[in-house]
Amino acid sequence: MILRIDILTPFPQVVEAVVGSSILGRATSKGLVTYRLHNLFDHADPPHHRIDDEPFGGGAGMILKPEPVFRAYDAALKEAGSADAPAVVFPTPDGEPFTQKVAAQLADRDHLLFICGHYKGIDQRIRDRLVTHEYSVGDFVVTGGELPALLMVDAVIRLRPGVLNSLESAETDSFSSSLLDGPHYTRPRKYRGLDVPGVLLSGDHGAIAQWRQEQRERQTRERRPDIWQKFLANQGQ
Repeated sequence: MILRIDILTPFPQVVEAVVGSSILGRATSKGLVTYRLHNLFDHADPPHHRIDDEPFGGGAGMILKPEPVFRAYDAALKEAGSADAPAVVFPTPDGEPFTQKVAAQLADRDHLLFICGHYKGIDQRIRDRLVTHEYSVGDFVVTGGELPALLMVDAVIRLRPGVLNSLESAETDSFSSSLLDGPHYTRPRKYRGLDVPGVLLSGDHGAIAQWRQEQRERQTRERRPDIWQKFLANQGQ
């Protein structure tokens, strides 16, 4: 099944530059995913085509108006022609943390729709009526929702069967299990006085597996003590 991704944004050119490149672009060329970008300015009222306005009750900043978003949403669903409602994702600092587990859940869907916010915020009625999933990519604020949406899209796409040459590569990434990923090496064996660990050249698969596990544990223990404590708890320690 082809994954359809609709992205509602006032700046589609930001998104186009990314979805056409690297893994995201390769997924398109393989026929595994299709992207549809919807410019919110195209759905705003003429003659000025404004997509923002001042907040009721006063306050600083401008608010993304509901009409362009609702209309773009309706157009996306009509174009998709599917009876199944999409997962509607809104990137927002006050959302649930976006994790690898969430990415895997979204990767099981066949239609995702992202709403990219801008300005001070978006009209709450958009969130109340249209949005089904709200996620945060970190405890910081960026100018718009395009970059967080693209981060999520990338994390989801690489988990779809057939996108990566080896799905095992994605399954062993950091956050795909209870530990971070460990160090990796490739040719040449020696470079500028730096050697590849001998165990990786030994051909002893048991020893290599043990070394990799030890490295993952060390990496997690030193860099993410919070994850390490969860790992220990799961091990019954």
